[in-house]
Amino acid sequence: MKGSPLGRTKARDGAAARIAELSAVVIFGDVVGSRRDPSAAAEWLRHLVEELDQAYGEQRLAPFGFTQGDELQGLLVANADPLEAVLHAGLSPEARPIRWVCVMGGVDPGEGPATQRTGRAFLAARDAIGTARKRHDRLVIRTGKAEADELLAGMTPALADLLEGLTPRQRAVARMALIESLRQSEVADRLGVRRATISVSFMRARVQTLQRLVAAIRKVYSGAGTPSDSGDGLGHLP
Repeated sequence: MKGSPLGRTKARDGAAARIAELSAVVIFGDVVGSRRDPSAAAEWLRHLVEELDQAYGEQRLAPFGFTQGDELQGLLVANADPLEAVLHAGLSPEARPIRWVCVMGGVDPGEGPATQRTGRAFLAARDAIGTARKRHDRLVIRTGKAEADELLAGMTPALADLLEGLTPRQRAVARMALIESLRQSEVADRLGVRRATISVSFMRARVQTLQRLVAAIRKVYSGAGTPSDSGDGLGHLP
């Protein structure tokens, strides 16, 4: 078949489609337990979408959006940091449990919000989030590079657990440190308390552990570079 005219035509068509693809990062965020209070979940997602649109700015290939099933979707340039979305959500004042899937891969050119876009990376993200639900995974990152994805799979569950274990006050302190990059003295000034008090808050919120873990995940993720030729972020999985 590959040597026949039909086979060669299909090969050329497939290659042309891949050339037309955009290299991107697809993000899905599934709010866990949203059916218990769908209106509150939708309101929280609206605020989160606005925050992420502002945070990523020109790194978006499409505006963030969410579906009626309370699933957030984002589409970013290939060199964008998907952990920004995870941190903004996990450290928001009224954070809700959310299951994340981030896939580096090819998407089809187009217009409109992320919820209206498609491509191989979107299909891979849909498959990955279905698997994550079955396995009860809270944070999955796929680059399409086997070695990097194996390392990420060993680190991302710890980050999800740390974020979900924070109290509201601990989230506030961690947000200032991880998102606003404030030092302890600056956090103390912001809150109008002594630095010794903030030092204790940093320790209880495990801010240093969070910072190191986030830095390690970012290093592995950025080191993976561009997606593999499979273009779907899942090419190496069995």
